[in-house]
Amino acid sequence: MKALFLNCSLKKSEEVSNTQALMDEVAKILQTHHVECESVRIADYHIPYGITDDAGDGDQWPEILTKIRNATIVVIGTPLWIGEKSSIAKNVLERINGSANLTDENGQSIFYNKVGGVVVTGNEDGAKNAAASIVFSLNYMGFTMPPEPVAYWLGEAGPGPSFIEAEGIKSEFTAGQVKTMAANLLHVATIFSTNPIPPEEN
Repeated sequence: MKALFLNCSLKKSEEVSNTQALMDEVAKILQTHHVECESVRIADYHIPYGITDDAGDGDQWPEILTKIRNATIVVIGTPLWIGEKSSIAKNVLERINGSANLTDENGQSIFYNKVGGVVVTGNEDGAKNAAASIVFSLNYMGFTMPPEPVAYWLGEAGPGPSFIEAEGIKSEFTAGQVKTMAANLLHVATIFSTNPIPPEEN
């Protein structure tokens, strides 16, 4: 089983990402259950805006789409900016939307029988707002969302230490969310491995 973590930080991979640090906590649990985990920093790729599966002219979204096709679990991670998900996360959702018409050998959307999750970090309010938007978008486009598919951490309002510096994983609430999210992602993905959504009427 494969899990793909799409980090929608505004930072490229040479920079430290608090969102990545929290995503890694989810990945650690999945790896103990022999799930192969891969993280992708979307900022490292050239992904134009648009509602399409391939914008041409060097568009690297098809590379990301292949990784999504090969994964059973897909987690989107985002920082908060002005109480919202990042512009990169919005772009990823738009590109997923533009790819939702692609089908597999059963004629189903390629996003069927994939389990979605969300990770959010930030120093301002808006984590639930950002997560709700991503959860709805993924589910609407064919992903299955298990119960409690979100883990988030918020620091105090305003400038201050972020997730890594604040050792946010020591937060009992966030640590509990990570464990529940990982367990539920794995459980639903395991169900799909032997009992996928039937293609009739889908």
